[in-house]
Amino acid sequence: MNPARRTTVTATTATALVLATTGALLSTTAPTASAAPVTCASPVYTRQFFANTNFSGTPRKTDCDAAIAENWGANAPATGLPRDNFGVRWSVTRDFGSGGPFALTASGTDGIRVYLDNSREINLWSDTTGSHSRTVNVTIPRGKHTLRVDYVNRTGAAKVKVGYSPRISASADKVKPLAPTNVVGIYVPDGRDNSYTDLAWSANKEMDLAGYRVYRRLQGTGTWTKVATAPATKLTAWDQPPPTGQSYFYEIRAYDKAGNESAGSVDQGITTYDWIAPAPAVLTATAVEASNNLTWTAPADAVRYRVYRKAESEPDTSYTRIAETTARNYADTEAEYGAAYDYEVDALDAARNARSSNVVRSTRSILPPQDVTATVTDDGVVFTWTEAPGGDTTAYNVYRSTTSPVDTTDEEPITCSARKTRTDAAGDKIRTCVDYKGDRGTTYHYVMVRKNTAGRWSTGSAEMTVTRPGDEVPPPPVTNLTAAPLEYGFKLDWDDSPAADLKEYTVWEYFSCCTPDFLGTVPAGTSEFVVGPEAANGGSHTYVVIPSDIYYNHADVPDGPLDNSVSAVTATELDLRPTTVPEDTAPCSLTTYTALGHEGGMYIDCPDSVATKAVGINVYRWDRATSTYVRVTDVPLRPTVTSYTDRTVPHGTTVYYLLSVVAADGSETFSNVGSSVSMPNGT
Repeated sequence: MNPARRTTVTATTATALVLATTGALLSTTAPTASAAPVTCASPVYTRQFFANTNFSGTPRKTDCDAAIAENWGANAPATGLPRDNFGVRWSVTRDFGSGGPFALTASGTDGIRVYLDNSREINLWSDTTGSHSRTVNVTIPRGKHTLRVDYVNRTGAAKVKVGYSPRISASADKVKPLAPTNVVGIYVPDGRDNSYTDLAWSANKEMDLAGYRVYRRLQGTGTWTKVATAPATKLTAWDQPPPTGQSYFYEIRAYDKAGNESAGSVDQGITTYDWIAPAPAVLTATAVEASNNLTWTAPADAVRYRVYRKAESEPDTSYTRIAETTARNYADTEAEYGAAYDYEVDALDAARNARSSNVVRSTRSILPPQDVTATVTDDGVVFTWTEAPGGDTTAYNVYRSTTSPVDTTDEEPITCSARKTRTDAAGDKIRTCVDYKGDRGTTYHYVMVRKNTAGRWSTGSAEMTVTRPGDEVPPPPVTNLTAAPLEYGFKLDWDDSPAADLKEYTVWEYFSCCTPDFLGTVPAGTSEFVVGPEAANGGSHTYVVIPSDIYYNHADVPDGPLDNSVSAVTATELDLRPTTVPEDTAPCSLTTYTALGHEGGMYIDCPDSVATKAVGINVYRWDRATSTYVRVTDVPLRPTVTSYTDRTVPHGTTVYYLLSVVAADGSETFSNVGSSVSMPNGT
């Protein structure tokens, strides 16, 4: 606002200024104080002061006003004008862009009329000292239109406020903005990865403009992609299209605060530079005796290929280009036989952009072993392969290593045993051998090579990686091993082994002087063992229990001093021997044993003279309850008898026998004492 004389700015006036600023009506054009012709740039109003209320005659003063928001009170609005009965006219012609719904507001004292293109929209034409106001919704067509406001003050205080603004709710505004104009797009090839498109355009005339959107499409397609946005105050943007050498079109679209988007501007076309290399080729190599044969895939856009080589023996050197071709294969016949080379291939497009393939290593070689497989069994690793054609193979070697790749120049070949040969249904000769030596639980890498009749060794087969199941760690020694003496031996007991892969326990009798005796095997899940039959004659014994897992890991059976690797227990037998023993004067002797069915048995050995002189033989058994020998034969045995079975022997104990040779006169002579062990029922 540019008042002609000093005025008072009220809170209402300040609010109007803010609203007018939001409506983009402010201007830096200074008011004209002279009577010279005044030109006010749209959207600033041209303001005319009249000394009458019918706007007749020549205006007393003409100037520019950014907004209609006056409060002159009882003062004259300008020098040379009366305080009462004056008129003020504002007019402006501006471009409303696409037009749409607007709200016209007017308030103040006395007479106020608002015209749009000479059509009166608000009429508050009355003589009043109080304030009155009105708001009218109108639809303004697109393009330029003239807004005029007439105000008269007859008497008393003078106050007037008039404004217009777009209605921006989505329910009210259905009008799209105009498409942006004067769009310019320039492609700037600023280096391989930083090329971009600069875009600029002219400002839209919309009063409710929210901003601009930039769209791009590939030439030959109809799909637009939004690639950038700009606020209403910015008329430039940039985009980085893919640097593929293709052509693109851009268009700018305006959008308003109600969400309406304009049609696209005139398309602007650009062509990018091609900085994108083809995808890498996938390179493979096959070694034959005459050459290293390379083949590779053909990436899209690739038109030529460059082949590079580097010797493995020269790791610090760079690759040397050895060929350029449009084919997808190359045979390197210049490579030295038996020497390893690294190869890579560059794929080039029409713009000479290049990308390298994977690196492969190849060594000129006779045909390596074919179809080699490695299968893990419980005993080892079984290798199966097909005999190379030609019948010129003289040897195969297998190399094993815990590291990869397997270095066949440093490793010694393993002993691959159990070699076999068979012919399959196709007539091919199939060979196998087995590596029994690898540790369980260890991962090994294997390579097989072959030698021909010319003495040339091939390169290695495909590397095979296997892990033998299990481990090489024996279960820990058993704990709490005890030996309880029985009348027929010992009962050994121990805690169950915590080893998850336990298979069994082996039980041994230990001798510090000699090789231990194997007594038996106990399956996993059982932790006791009965040693017997063993005569209870008061002797001392030492026993060892050794756990073994399913992979045959176990501690060694000691045949020398005991150590912590095994558990051992020493115990003393019960002493059930007779307390009295007759003098051994009989010509016969006995040897006892435990017969089947838990019976006591013995062999009787007598000289021939007994058969002619003795009348019989009696068998006596020691009775611990009475401490006497009790005869177990009802009648004497024949003098020629050589064995006897005691079917009344008590079970689960040690019994002692002696023989008496009965002479013709009825006298007896007694043999040695022998023990026999009878096991318990059910044992």
